[in-house]
Amino acid sequence: MLIRFDPFRDIDRLTQQAFGSGLRATAMPMDAYRDEDHFVVHFDLPGVDPSTIDLEVEKNVLTVSAQRSWSAGDNVEVVVSERPQGSFSRQLFLGESLDGDRISASYDNGVLTITIPVTEKARPRRVEISTGPSRPEAIETSSTNSEPKKQDASVT
Repeated sequence: MLIRFDPFRDIDRLTQQAFGSGLRATAMPMDAYRDEDHFVVHFDLPGVDPSTIDLEVEKNVLTVSAQRSWSAGDNVEVVVSERPQGSFSRQLFLGESLDGDRISASYDNGVLTITIPVTEKARPRRVEISTGPSRPEAIETSSTNSEPKKQDASVT
């Protein structure tokens, strides 16, 4: 199970309600879902240089950090600047059912995709049901009888 952890979520929510913006909440939006025996997390990180992205796993906490920067030239007058700039970070708590040692990640077209395998013990499995002891039966056939005759296969 994947658990989202953001200690500033309530502060961001109050700020967004009061001032109508939530830069921190929109800096690293994510989607997370389970696909059979993997959890997949997508982070939108448009305009981020892949060399500034850092993934770190410590105990059961996955920290994703990235940096986006843009600077206007000397003779440029900025009219609107709404895209968040600077350093961004998100933390995800990895449940015991996820294998933090085998995490893989890729960055393509501004989307960071992290794949986290589900541990073998947490995967669904089919349990065979056994029945009580029964005595096997042997069926005897002959050319003279039209119906097979049942005999007990146990040795006496």
